[in-house]
Amino acid sequence: MINDHYPESELTGKIIGCCMEVHRQMGNGFQEAIYQRALQIEMELQGLAFSREHEMDIHYKGVLIGQRRVDFFVAERVMVEIKGVISLQDVHLAQAINYLEAYGLGVGLLINFGSKSLEFKRLMKTVKSK
Repeated sequence: MINDHYPESELTGKIIGCCMEVHRQMGNGFQEAIYQRALQIEMELQGLAFSREHEMDIHYKGVLIGQRRVDFFVAERVMVEIKGVISLQDVHLAQAINYLEAYGLGVGLLINFGSKSLEFKRLMKTVKSK
């Protein structure tokens, strides 16, 4: 799944591989928290460094206005937001892109375990300096 056109392609490919394994083992139909726990185990087995439910600061014009927890922050470079819905909607994509913007990150993944086949979107954003 490495594609030189995508930043962090090797890392996002490993994360997507972990998600595929979780979906293959569990199928669809569980709550997000169940997939989150299973993905934590799979990423540990694959040796990926991450934090789960990582608190990230949200700034507005340089002023801290709150915090939001991202499902996973992998290798201090890639945000992973997971869903357990029948299908991803534009609102899920917009939300994930907004998180990238708010966190000042360039790369993220939006993963949906709720559909019959695993859905994923690679997200890329130009990183703004704070």
